[in-house]
Order: sequence, then structure tokens, then C-alpha cells
Amino acid sequence: MRLDLLKALNVERRARRAAVLVTDLGGGEQRLVKGDAVAADPLAEAIDRQLRMGRSGAIEHEGVSYFLSVQAPPAQLVVIGAVHVSQTLAEMARMADFDVTIVDPRTAFANEERFPNVRVIAEWPDKALREIGLDRYTGVAALTHDPKIDDPALHLALGAECFYIGALGSRKTHGKRVDRLTSAGFGAEQIARIHAPIGLDIGAVSPAEIAVAILGEVILSLRKKPLRAEREKAA
Repeated sequence: MRLDLLKALNVERRARRAAVLVTDLGGGEQRLVKGDAVAADPLAEAIDRQLRMGRSGAIEHEGVSYFLSVQAPPAQLVVIGAVHVSQTLAEMARMADFDVTIVDPRTAFANEERFPNVRVIAEWPDKALREIGLDRYTGVAALTHDPKIDDPALHLALGAECFYIGALGSRKTHGKRVDRLTSAGFGAEQIARIHAPIGLDIGAVSPAEIAVAILGEVILSLRKKPLRAEREKAA
């Protein structure tokens, strides 16, 4: 690898930005495609697919063989609320290789005894999320059902490029949430990014089942490009 490409790759890695090193397997030529430049690249579809999977691999394009060396930052899941659902969700997400952080200002709930294997920040979300840093490899799940805690987190998440934003609550509860966000200056398109009611519709009842539904939706958002029908429905 050329030294200039290695330096550029390291810059992207330190900034938690995705990048792909494209190597022509026939001639050996190499180039670096940064995450924000994927859409304009001739191999955009293949690069996007490999980035979503987080895997390197060989591809064929117009009779030419390439190897795509993928550098994607580890996905992180920030869970707002140290509630019962969060305990199961944190463990499952950690097993699925997410970097998990629990955020809740209520120290009676946000402690290492209840969450022994993940990072716990007992602070208000508006402070904690700035410390964590939100990017396109960050998912945020707001689970307290308390607007004083959930809303500040949603404000910051909606202003970032998070790949997933979800919030617990019924449709009625979400309707009130939409009203608050609208009053705070967020547009309909921004608010529509929130998955609410949170989680895949699998008929979940128990905290563990709700955690499964949430994690499934998080993984779906990270790995799967929306189908045409889904894009049309969202338009």
C-alpha cells in the first residue's frame, strides 16, 4: 500500500469514518474511497454493500476484478435509560459486537451492578452524548418513557447522522413526542427518522422479547439498504 493511502486511511480510522481501499487485481492500482464519497464512485453499489456488511471482499465490475478492503468503525449502540429492557438489550447487543453505552442520570438504576459488562454513564443525555460522540455508525435507543430524559437525547440524535434512532412508547405517546419535537423546531422528515413504537413488530410482550425486537430493528437499519417499496412509502 502506498504511504499516502495508509496515512489517509489512518486519518479516517481515528475520526471513526468509514473508508474502502479499492485494489485493481489485474493492474494493482489502488485508490481510497472515503465514506462520504461512495455515492459518486463507479463502484458505489458494491462499496455500499460491503460497508453495510462490514466485510472486505473481491468483486467483479464490467469485466474487471477488484478487492475492496473495508475499514468501518465498530457500530455503537447508546441506550438511554437503565431500565429492565436495557439490561437484556445491552447483553445481546454486546454479543452482536456492538459497543454499548447506557446513559441515565438516575444513579439508582445506572450502575455497574445492574450493567456489569458495558459502559455506564450516569449523566443527563445532553452532556453524555456530546462526550460519546454521535456519527453514522451510532444507534440511539431511548427507553425511559420520560420526556425529560428521552427528549434531549432525541434532539442530539436527530441533529447527527445516526444510522438508527428509536424511542419506546405507544402511538399515542409518540404523537405527543412528535408535537414536542415539532415545537422544538424539528421538521417532519427529521422526526420520521425515529422508529416508534420502537422495535420490529413481532408481538413482543416481556422485557426480553422487547429487547430482541429492538436489536433486530437496529441490525436491520445497520445492514440492510431500504427496499424500493420502503423508500416510496417513506416519501
